[in-house]
Amino acid sequence: MGTATDSAANTDASADVAQTATGSSLLTRTVAWTAGLVVVLVITIVVSATVGPVEIAAIDVLRTVLNELSFPVGVAVDAGHITIGQGVTLPYPSPSLEHRPLFDFAVAETTRTIVVNIRLPRILLGAIVGFALASAGTVMQGFFRNPLADPSIIGVSSGAAVGAVATITIPGLAVVDLRLAAFVGALITAFAVYAMATEGGRTPVATLLLAGVAVQTFLGAVISYLLLQAGDSLEEAVYWLMGHLHYSTWEHVLFAFPVAFLGFVVLAAYTRDLNVLLLGEEDAQHLGIEVERTKRVLLAVSSLITAAAVAVSGVIGFVGLVVPHIMRLLVGPDHRILLPTSAVAGAAFLVAADTLARSGAAELPVGIVTAAIGAPFFLFLLLRREVHGL
Repeated sequence: MGTATDSAANTDASADVAQTATGSSLLTRTVAWTAGLVVVLVITIVVSATVGPVEIAAIDVLRTVLNELSFPVGVAVDAGHITIGQGVTLPYPSPSLEHRPLFDFAVAETTRTIVVNIRLPRILLGAIVGFALASAGTVMQGFFRNPLADPSIIGVSSGAAVGAVATITIPGLAVVDLRLAAFVGALITAFAVYAMATEGGRTPVATLLLAGVAVQTFLGAVISYLLLQAGDSLEEAVYWLMGHLHYSTWEHVLFAFPVAFLGFVVLAAYTRDLNVLLLGEEDAQHLGIEVERTKRVLLAVSSLITAAAVAVSGVIGFVGLVVPHIMRLLVGPDHRILLPTSAVAGAAFLVAADTLARSGAAELPVGIVTAAIGAPFFLFLLLRREVHGL
């Protein structure tokens, strides 16, 4: 009896050791791959910042960025004034942080202006948008267990497009902020598709997919009608639909970054549940996963970060479709490593694509470049039989 008990205990201990070793190996691979891709992303950002009508050396880009790093050293209180009537103002204290720069390299003011005010906002926004789209695409492919799924599969991009195009083409909506209109349009569409596909507290994936396709088709008709009535604003609307980063500012970066980062953190917390969902909803339920709750969270957060990305950049395709495929071939299907690597790879890919888009004699919308690169590459994977079901 004692021998049998000892044997069982040894078996359990061996299983625990094996599980710990597997977890440690996965963590090591995740850190190694992610760190390597972050290095690639940083190099891509630096190289991208050197490209433009005015050539800037990489060392000057690095010096400029380092000069912008600072730390707070105190609080200054300035006198502000608020107008309360004609010719009547009231003073009030306006506190602000005082900063001291960490570095003081010699950099020409022209170089600083170009790098900090023109190129870096565009490059960082491209990284954020690529990060968000690749993250959402990875989750959507796992969620639908469909290798052709992408962030716009339930009509999020189409909803954003309707909001943006309506704001551009309808004179009465010109006062509405374009990003806000696109963002709200995307979220309303996602909620509508989810509501139509849900019955009795359950949301069948197949119904959700069909509802998304139907809504996309309808919204495509709405966009076509708005373009037909656009008049002088047609060019601006079409340019937005092509996907671009041309008018990027720090305001755009601050709009998109918190949504993309916090959304990614939530999705990362659900990677294990997403792995289990790949086995099927019934099996996941038996293994203790709250299937419907998990589906709601994954769908809501993916829609949210996609909406934020599309709102600041227009419709950029193939990032959320091709990048997760490439990373799945390289690191495997486990979402605990696939999600972070796909996100960083998506950021690097879009920065590189936008650099290519603005390198020619005439600047192209980055959506054209991503489609021109992504579509042939996806066909190549398809012909190589590298595109598999999940």
